Amino acid sequence: MKNPIEWKVGLVGYGEVGRILAEDLRAQGVAVSAYDIKLDQPATAAPLQAHAAQHSVQLVSSSAALAAESDFIVSAVTASQTVGVAQACAPALKPGAFFLDFNSASPGAKQRAASLIDGAGGRYVEGAVMTSVPPYRIKVPLLLGGVFATELAPLINSLGFAAKVASDQLGVASATKMCRSVMIKGLEAMVIESFTTARHYGVEDAVIASLYETFPGIDWEKQAAYFFQRVIEHGRRRSEEVREVAETVRDAGLTPWSASGTAERQAWVADGADQGWFGEKGTPEFARSLDWRVEADRMLARLISPAG
Repeated sequence: MKNPIEWKVGLVGYGEVGRILAEDLRAQGVAVSAYDIKLDQPATAAPLQAHAAQHSVQLVSSSAALAAESDFIVSAVTASQTVGVAQACAPALKPGAFFLDFNSASPGAKQRAASLIDGAGGRYVEGAVMTSVPPYRIKVPLLLGGVFATELAPLINSLGFAAKVASDQLGVASATKMCRSVMIKGLEAMVIESFTTARHYGVEDAVIASLYETFPGIDWEKQAAYFFQRVIEHGRRRSEEVREVAETVRDAGLTPWSASGTAERQAWVADGADQGWFGEKGTPEFARSLDWRVEADRMLARLISPAG
């Protein structure tokens, strides 16, 4: 086993999370390669290519090409692609390569991905990212699961990760993440729905004052701005995650009314972002308003206009 600093690390998914991991690993001199489906289209490839060039990350042509050269693979894609990435990487895996599944998918999806990786001679470890990545970067709290979790944890922690083993049983870490997301992603959706509706009726100040009284430990103005920002920018990914949450709830025997509604609200905001409600994607000001009212007004304007 190589010293982790000598690993060739492969990132499947070069979005926000993948780029943060790449930056922090490259700062230590770790060799990093990456593949993202957006590289297949010139219009979406350019920003990724620029970032890779800036940080000396090698971009490759496919998940299989990445797997063939990597000692340690991190899959950080949208939830719906969890099993697909494992399927694409499995035939080309180096024997004994670690595969860390960073994706917010259901325990069942993680178990299906594990069977593909382990069956091809790799070492699958499920990962559950327990809060937003940007504030923590590589040190984001991370739960690991599976038979190889105990082996992987100290290795990646030596690279700066903050991983703890949840269980040697697959699905425990993911279930923890999914149940948390019922609350966190649901709160995002509820704040957007409540505050935008309150803005329509002109009662937002009274609503927020009441929330401050009931939950004095939360800065509701600041929290709302952050929720609006994150859902506008990442609502598509979030909606896919919450559909996995709903599947997790359903597998427990409950009807996922809350999770299903959250997924619909997150997807609705994502649709609006795709249609340009909040400005042009990729610009510095996109999804960065410090006042949630700006974005709520944009939503309301679309709802009352013929084009909405």
